[in-house]
Amino acid sequence: MNSYLDQVYSLYYQFLNYFPAQYHGIVSLVLAGLLVLAIYKVIKRNFVFIILLVLLLPQAVPILKSVWESTVQLLQFLIKR
Repeated sequence: MNSYLDQVYSLYYQFLNYFPAQYHGIVSLVLAGLLVLAIYKVIKRNFVFIILLVLLLPQAVPILKSVWESTVQLLQFLIKR
């Protein structure tokens, strides 16, 4: 999993290199906002299915926690830049 995050970070740094250094913070905030909006839309559209998944598959809870932690870590990384 760590190598996957390293690849994401590498792609993100390559993407940031297309912009001047003074805009890196603004670009990071915009990307973080778009990511939050996308997650919100997915949860809003599939809220019932997510609840059923959590209720019917107890093993899904650790998986969802892992996905959530990775998402939060990525958002923190984007905001930090």
